[in-house]
Amino acid sequence: MSLDWLSAPCAQPDTALAEAARAHQLQLTKPPGSLGMLEALAIQLASLQHTPRPAVERVWISVFAGDHGVADEGVSAFPQVVTGEMVRNFATGGAAISVLARSLAATLDVVNLGTVNDPGEIPGVRRAIIAPSTANFCLAPAMTVAQFDAALSVGAESARSAKAAGAQLFIGGEMGIANTTSAAAVASALLDEPPSVLAGAGTGLNAEGIRHKVSVLERALAQHAGATTALEQLRCLGGFEIAALVGAYIAAAQTGLPVLVDGFITTTAALAAVMINPDVRPWLLFAHRSKEHGHARLLQALNAEPVLDLGLRLGEASGAATAVPLLRLACALHNGMATFEQAGVSTS
Repeated sequence: MSLDWLSAPCAQPDTALAEAARAHQLQLTKPPGSLGMLEALAIQLASLQHTPRPAVERVWISVFAGDHGVADEGVSAFPQVVTGEMVRNFATGGAAISVLARSLAATLDVVNLGTVNDPGEIPGVRRAIIAPSTANFCLAPAMTVAQFDAALSVGAESARSAKAAGAQLFIGGEMGIANTTSAAAVASALLDEPPSVLAGAGTGLNAEGIRHKVSVLERALAQHAGATTALEQLRCLGGFEIAALVGAYIAAAQTGLPVLVDGFITTTAALAAVMINPDVRPWLLFAHRSKEHGHARLLQALNAEPVLDLGLRLGEASGAATAVPLLRLACALHNGMATFEQAGVSTS
């Protein structure tokens, strides 16, 4: 199957509506710029949603789960069986993202791409099994071409389903033991920077564990030094869920659906998506600055200013979900405040 769809044109933001929204903000009963990022978010959403009255009441959250062969290298503080166990926890409502999705009245789309500890058929989980795990990328490419294509396509399917369901905002999340190792490998390759700059504690590694993780990443990057394009780097070093996020972000931008990016792993996917198709970038909003080492560097590479900085590093899309109320308030202020003329307030 061809990957040509990845470079197909994205929808275009409405620059005229952005200017109209900016002018509207200047007429509201407040000093210009006094609501800071809340103003910028409303203007961006008006442009992306092609409406003078932006809204994020209908939110779609897709959480992609997949296991990683590099877990065999001892790079995580948690055992690999946790991935499959957490898939069940998402569906039964006990995970952080499950609670947040309920609180937001958001659609929660849980997608199992392949886990070593397969939980089987679970109501509320879409089975899109590619393999029980990626390969150990210290020894071989993480994904075959067919597996890579499948993962990208599953992600795209979620984004297209969100658009078809009338979602106003797409959020991608992930679950997979050892996936901070995979994300750090991809980020290091994409940015051509040493893994020590991008690798962090993940599930809670100590200093010695992080040093071991960096050494594993150095082996992997040497193994795949011949992968020089973003697509090949993603295939050789990524995970099923990371590739699915890339496919989802590209498809969302192509269909005109704004994306709220979560933390370190999803921002790695966002960087890959932008390097594959630069037109994706205007469609990305960034939820928070993760405590995970390396996330700040990724945000810098994307010239991104996140909404929150709460020391979060859970993943699952939890940081993005936490930022949704602020986006809703930004829209409410933009749509509901009186202008100086309406309120009879003097401007001079």
